[in-house]
Amino acid sequence: MADINEIFNNPNNYVNRELSWIEFNYRVLGEARDKSLPLLERIKFLGITASNLDEFYMVRVASLKDMVHAKYTKPDIAGLKPGEQLEKISEKTHELVALQYSTYNRSLLPALKQNGIQVIVNHEDLNEEEGNFADNYFERDVYPVLTPMAVDSSRPFPLIRNKSLNIAALLKKKSGEEELEFAMVQVPSVLPRIVKFPKKEGEEQKVILLEQIIERNMGSLFLNYNVVTASPFRVMRNADLTIDEEEAVDLLEEIQKQLKKRQWGEAIRLEVEEKIDKGLLKILKRELTISSSDIFLISGPLDLTFLMKLYGVKGFEHLKAVPYVPQQVPELMNEDDIFTNIRKGDILLHHPYETFDPVVNFVKAAAKDPEVLAIKQTLYRVSGNSPIVAALEEAADNRKQVSVLVELKARFDEENNINWAKKLEKAGCHVIYGLVGLKTHSKITLVVRREEDGIRRYVHLGTGNYNDSTAKLYTDFGLMTCNPQIGEDATAVFNMLSGYSEPLQWNKLVVAPIWLRARFLKMIRRETKNAKAGKQAHIIAKMNSLCDKDIIAALYEASCAGVKVQLIVRGICSLRAGVPGLSENITVRSIIGNFLEHARIFYFDNDGSPELYLGSADWMPRNLDKRVEIMFPVEDEDLKERIIKVLLIQLEDNVKSHILLPDGTYEKPDRRGRVQRNSQEDFCEEAKLLVKAELKKLNPQASRVFIPNEGQS
Repeated sequence: MADINEIFNNPNNYVNRELSWIEFNYRVLGEARDKSLPLLERIKFLGITASNLDEFYMVRVASLKDMVHAKYTKPDIAGLKPGEQLEKISEKTHELVALQYSTYNRSLLPALKQNGIQVIVNHEDLNEEEGNFADNYFERDVYPVLTPMAVDSSRPFPLIRNKSLNIAALLKKKSGEEELEFAMVQVPSVLPRIVKFPKKEGEEQKVILLEQIIERNMGSLFLNYNVVTASPFRVMRNADLTIDEEEAVDLLEEIQKQLKKRQWGEAIRLEVEEKIDKGLLKILKRELTISSSDIFLISGPLDLTFLMKLYGVKGFEHLKAVPYVPQQVPELMNEDDIFTNIRKGDILLHHPYETFDPVVNFVKAAAKDPEVLAIKQTLYRVSGNSPIVAALEEAADNRKQVSVLVELKARFDEENNINWAKKLEKAGCHVIYGLVGLKTHSKITLVVRREEDGIRRYVHLGTGNYNDSTAKLYTDFGLMTCNPQIGEDATAVFNMLSGYSEPLQWNKLVVAPIWLRARFLKMIRRETKNAKAGKQAHIIAKMNSLCDKDIIAALYEASCAGVKVQLIVRGICSLRAGVPGLSENITVRSIIGNFLEHARIFYFDNDGSPELYLGSADWMPRNLDKRVEIMFPVEDEDLKERIIKVLLIQLEDNVKSHILLPDGTYEKPDRRGRVQRNSQEDFCEEAKLLVKAELKKLNPQASRVFIPNEGQS
């Protein structure tokens, strides 16, 4: 038998993280292809795949290109060098994009037309009345906004902004000169991309994309020229910020500088129409210095993220899923204030099945309460009009000691967070901009309150962001507690973030980057040891991504020892499941549903004395080594039981789950002869039943209890 370490170090036993991510986007695309879903939900999922792919290129592909430029050749855990990864990514992504547009053209466009929405693909297909409307719309609303740009000896090729949609053209002078000249115009993002035609009662709703209206009227932008050919194009640029935090005198200022550069990073992907003129494409390729493998010939409209707007077209609600209304939290359905309720016992929150309001109200109540002395909170991503930020400002106005860590390096939220940081500082809050070299990804709020028996600390810990908007879409857990030991740990966390105080030990919390990796490995190895000794051994873990080699190797070792390992991993998974002699005791499933699975849950059987943890960290090197993350135990037996039930229901999901096969691909479970189980729908119903039971308890005489959104999920 081969040496066990040799097996665990064999690159063939791992999946490249980028290729695994592409597999994830295929699963999202599967929702767009699922004819059992309402039509506009399918449209939305296709838009999500396009948005996902944009971010993947701007960050992950960009990072690999930087490695190639730097002549970095170290292989990843799957044995692939950066250049090899780029080749495989290009091949897989071209296949993915072809399937996106096949889905759009052959399935979704005809289905939209059948349901009363016609997307006019080509401006040449407009009838006279529609053409007049489009031309008038162009003249009235579009033309004043446009800036046509010609390229000649005095006007160099313009800088093309990242992700902007543009129309390139070849022009010929009306005076009869044969030489073709290049020109372009940017499709303005300040105008709606979907333009609706007027419709009469009973008619279908026709829409056209803005770039088609502009292309139709290109001649009016270059009056002395004939337009020989015109075609839209879109450029994706390297948007991965490179910040030398050690050298940065002012981190906020440095990030603001880097954000400006993001618009003009290296071109890493070019999307053009399939029918683009070859001469026009040659110019774009040369001027953008882009390789053929990074050019995507598209058979349809560029940038399918516009489908998210199409989802919002009024009058077609019957083509969407009935929106779910987050339910009240039973423990808070009384007249007591939030602090009294937390003193009664730990409160578990399950979003979005239960409302996020208690988290917002916790901060609001603390801001107003005269007995509250201090509020401390970490903010990674918050909504555009955050009620939590407003409450923190009010708290500062009310002379509370308010300390907020705003993570300026939260990718693509940097600008938003800079604005919040400045606003909070102006209100009198003490704002910390994170730690040098680390992102603060933990979700924690500490409220210090003066009470009759002394100072008491109230803590909220979560698996998701303090974002009231995404809390309606992301599945997460939160815990509200006044456990003194967790309160002490919370104080230690904030002292560590604001100063240089590193506690010698923790009571309950486990914090990355120093302690968390070691704790995970210790708990996995304890299960391995128990299995070898013939004791109970079982691991269930739920997360967004799994690609840490040490963790995977420890799981392989556990599997070889007989530990049953059940993983629920939404996105990237570099582990190979079900391989004989390596991972035959490991199963991995990914759940892609109406809500985005975001919670991190870790269950270790511990020979019949189960330990259960929630946290903000995935099993990825970045979370364990380069971020401030918090994992916290759930010790109340009733709450543990609730969370274990959630895990078990997800492990039984056979509608929205996908099972990882040994070759790294996924398949839907066989449902023949089995009851269909959609875990997200089950949790919606469960939340309603809990509220109904609580209302019945509060009012036993009521013959029927009304629940918002009852029977709909």
